[in-house]
Amino acid sequence: MALGLHVTAAGVLFDMDGTLVDSTAVVETVWAEFAAQYDVDLAELLQYSHGRQTLASVRRFLPDGHDPLTVTRALEAKESARLDGVVEIGGATQLLETLRDAPVAIVTSAPRALAEARMHAAGLAVPRVIIAAEDVSTGKPSPEGYLTAAHLLGISARDCVVFEDAEAGLRAGVDSGACTVVVGTHDSAVAEGLIRILDFRAVAALIDQETRSITLTTSRQNCR
Repeated sequence: MALGLHVTAAGVLFDMDGTLVDSTAVVETVWAEFAAQYDVDLAELLQYSHGRQTLASVRRFLPDGHDPLTVTRALEAKESARLDGVVEIGGATQLLETLRDAPVAIVTSAPRALAEARMHAAGLAVPRVIIAAEDVSTGKPSPEGYLTAAHLLGISARDCVVFEDAEAGLRAGVDSGACTVVVGTHDSAVAEGLIRILDFRAVAALIDQETRSITLTTSRQNCR
């Protein structure tokens, strides 16, 4: 892992769950209920589902004889009704406030309504551009969401920085051509050599109004 974040970009693209918002308790509780109901190995399910659309995980693990769309809607309804304990990842509020007039987007595997509900529950400002589950034909690890977000911002993904926490999302960020930063403790082959930060508490953003560029820096204490 590279130490010390120092990146200049034209735009910033954020994943949501696990990157800006900590919804781990809710997500794992809902998946545990699913695993118990359909006799699914919970550890395998959680490993696969992190960063992916709910429908993709349901289709992979749901036993035959059940409708994936119906089950997915029920799971997403549970998640939308359970917002207690959803909080910001450290420093996210301040960073988003600093970037409020910059080209910023969220690219999430959650449906839009759930994404907005979790952002509001965590006290985070919602950027103008959100690419949610219903906005792409193929979810993460496909780079489609990040490419689409960059296009809507009027810039190339190669000129953006992506912040992600999960395997599927990191793969999507890397394949989009963006500079991809790991948020948190995930470690894998795809994360090897990428910049890593623990959270956003020590991340500073400087916007150059003349060049419309964004420089993001952090102290080494916030990296590993």
